[in-house]
Amino acid sequence: MSIGPLAEDAVDSYREAGEILVETMTEARKMIEPGVTQLEVAEYAEDAIHESGAGLAFPVNISIDEEASHATPARDDDTVFGDEMVCLDIGVHVEGYIADAAVTVDFTDNTELVEASEQALEAAIAAVGPGVEVGAVGAEIESVIDGYGYTPVLNLSGHGVEQYDAHTGPNIPNRAVERSVELEIGDVVAIEPFATDGSGKVREGATEEIYEQVAEGNVRDRRARNVLEEIEAFDDLPFAARWLEGSRSEMALRRLKRANLIKGYPVLKEDDGQLVSQAEHTLIVTEGGCEVTTAGIHRFD
Repeated sequence: MSIGPLAEDAVDSYREAGEILVETMTEARKMIEPGVTQLEVAEYAEDAIHESGAGLAFPVNISIDEEASHATPARDDDTVFGDEMVCLDIGVHVEGYIADAAVTVDFTDNTELVEASEQALEAAIAAVGPGVEVGAVGAEIESVIDGYGYTPVLNLSGHGVEQYDAHTGPNIPNRAVERSVELEIGDVVAIEPFATDGSGKVREGATEEIYEQVAEGNVRDRRARNVLEEIEAFDDLPFAARWLEGSRSEMALRRLKRANLIKGYPVLKEDDGQLVSQAEHTLIVTEGGCEVTTAGIHRFD
C-alpha cells in the first residue's frame, strides 16, 4: 500500500526501520543503570542495528542532565551513568528511509519532567493530520509542558525525514506559531518535545563528537584523505569520530573541517544548566491522521 506520494517500498522501509528501532531501543534502555558506561550502551545499540541488516541514521545520542542533543561517547570513553537524567536518541535507516525516536530514563526523581515531554508528544501526535499547520502541533506541545509547570525548549524542533536525510522540512516547533506550513499526506516527520525546568533555550557546548560530510573535494594531507574515504561510506549521514579507524583521526577531522568538507555538531546544552527531558516518535501523515512507525517505546504507546 502507498501513502500519498510515498511508494510502497518506501513505506515498507520506513516501517521496517521503525520496527528495528523499537527492538533496539527496548533492549538498550534496559542497560542504562548507574555504573554502566555510556559507551557500552551506544555500541550495543549500534551493533544491534548493523546486525539487523539496517544502517545508522546517526550515532546513538546519549544526553545527560542539561544536555539536549548531539552527545555521543568518544572513543574509549569510560564515563558511567550516575544519578542523572538520561535521554537516549536512536536513528535507524533501511535503504535510506529513516526512523528516529528518543526516550528519557530518569535517576533524579524528576518523574513529572519526563511525563511532560511524553504527554506533550502524545498530544502532538493526536493533533497530526493532513491540512494541520505545524504551528498548531507546536501549540499542543507547549500547552502540555506549560501545564506541568515546565518550559519547552524553544530553539529545538521536530523535523521531516527523507531518504538519506535525517533533518528536512517541515520543522515541527515546540511552541505555538501563528503562521506555518500545513502537513500533507505522505509527509514523514519526527516530533520531539523537549521539556526543561530552565529558560527553554539551548546553546552549543565545547564538546564535539558527531560530524557530517557537507561537500566533496580533495585535501593534501594523506591521513585526511584516508579519513575522507572512510566518511564517504556513511552516505552523507552524520557519523561519530569513534567510528573512524585509528586513534589519530582527530587531526584529520580538524583539517577536513578547515577545508569545509565536513561540519561538526557540538553538544547542545540547556542555557541555565537545568535538566532536559525528551520524547520522540517518527510518523507518516495519512488521510485519517498518522501512522507512528516507532510505536512501543513510550508508556502511552
